[in-house]
Amino acid sequence: MQAEDIAQYLRDHPEFFEAYAGMLAEVNIPHPHGGRTISLSERQMLTLREKNKLLEKKLYEFIEIAKENDALQNKLHNFILALLAGHNLMSLQEAVTGSLRDIFAIPHAALHVWKGLPPSAEVLAFTDEQTQPVCTHEAVHETATWFGEAGANLRSFAYIPLHDGEKSIGLLILASEDAKRFYPEMGTVLLQRIADTVSAALRSYH
Repeated sequence: MQAEDIAQYLRDHPEFFEAYAGMLAEVNIPHPHGGRTISLSERQMLTLREKNKLLEKKLYEFIEIAKENDALQNKLHNFILALLAGHNLMSLQEAVTGSLRDIFAIPHAALHVWKGLPPSAEVLAFTDEQTQPVCTHEAVHETATWFGEAGANLRSFAYIPLHDGEKSIGLLILASEDAKRFYPEMGTVLLQRIADTVSAALRSYH
């Protein structure tokens, strides 16, 4: 008889433990961390403690995630309030880039609205093709020059297309000297919310 057969028998006949309850107290098994043997009840207690520690760890992780989400929601809320203070296209653009720096700690941000500053054909085609934010380690076309002298030192970029329906109305770029700040595999949910917010604010000016 194989060990699997015994295990299956016990699963199929739980009454076995009632009939031989006294035997359970006599069973000794190896301690999971070695060194000695322990009773079956002690082993069960160790298993429960390990499960509790795992559950506590997961609960802590969930709490931390919830705190991070709350912090992001508060930042997004403050960002929206800052945009509402814009009275014209210029002040709105300044509010966008300034708030990204002050609220989200983005070191560099550049916003180009097509109405005030038409892009090159290549940048326009790139923006029109994107349906969601794109993160990369390479500047697209000539966009590094949008950051002036800092452009030569930038190592990561988040391209956020701004749309009114299917039509692009501008492009917001976030950038950093840190190559790990923006990367192709990162999530873009927050970036998309920023895109939606800025696009909505710009629709009155294009």
